[in-house]
Amino acid sequence: MTLLKQLFNFYINSSIHVALSVFSLTWITLIEYNLMYDENVLYFVFYATITGYNFVKYFGVAKFHHRSLASWLKAIQIFSFFCFALMCYYAFQLEKNTLIYIAVFGMITFLYAIPFLPKRLFLDKQHNLRSIGGLKIYLIALVWCGVTVFLPLINQQYNMNTDVLLTAAQRYVFVIVLMFPFEIRDLRYDSLKLSTIPQKIGIKATKIIGISLLVFFFFIEFFKDELVFSNALVLAITTLITTLFLIFSKVEQRSYYSSFWVEGIPFLWVVMLLLCA
Repeated sequence: MTLLKQLFNFYINSSIHVALSVFSLTWITLIEYNLMYDENVLYFVFYATITGYNFVKYFGVAKFHHRSLASWLKAIQIFSFFCFALMCYYAFQLEKNTLIYIAVFGMITFLYAIPFLPKRLFLDKQHNLRSIGGLKIYLIALVWCGVTVFLPLINQQYNMNTDVLLTAAQRYVFVIVLMFPFEIRDLRYDSLKLSTIPQKIGIKATKIIGISLLVFFFFIEFFKDELVFSNALVLAITTLITTLFLIFSKVEQRSYYSSFWVEGIPFLWVVMLLLCA
């Protein structure tokens, strides 16, 4: 049992689970636009998510402490290196226009963790985008939206239209709401200077806003030129499940409430779409 728990913790802490979520959302885009399964894009997104998230999470911890790193962190570093290598391999399989697009989001990820701006803009000594008050949730949603909606479509040279923009709006809103349970959980630890939404308006108001955004997220579907009943039905179920997780989220959460169950909703979404196909 201890070994299984250690493996599960490695699965969560090494960002495999969040990478699976981003992978799932990217696959959802391909399904919704009747595009073929794009192994190169999907695997690139998966390995890039692991590389990017681990870089952001562990850069500050690891950069000056290589000799004293805990064994679990060393294992994550080694794992991340192999994921980086695989990310590079799949990157070379993508279209040139896609690589240019990827470079923009790669730079955002880099600046999210690396100090580069004047001290007066920041909450702490990190001096990176991550430590600008109130920016984190919107920046993450922007990156997830760009990677999971536009990236797979650009690589398959899909003509951008109004439906794509509506999908991007849906995805942006969905990711923001998906992060609310995390922000509610982290109220115990986050500095007040971070200006997270629950810090500024409270838990109850955050849930009300989240539910309102999910209603918006669902009804955007009916403004698209091409409405598929099975996709709309799956979207309704996904909206309901996300709403329930948001309603029942609290500061004192179970260990894996947000990091596993909430973050696993995109995987459930894509599985339902595949079953309905």
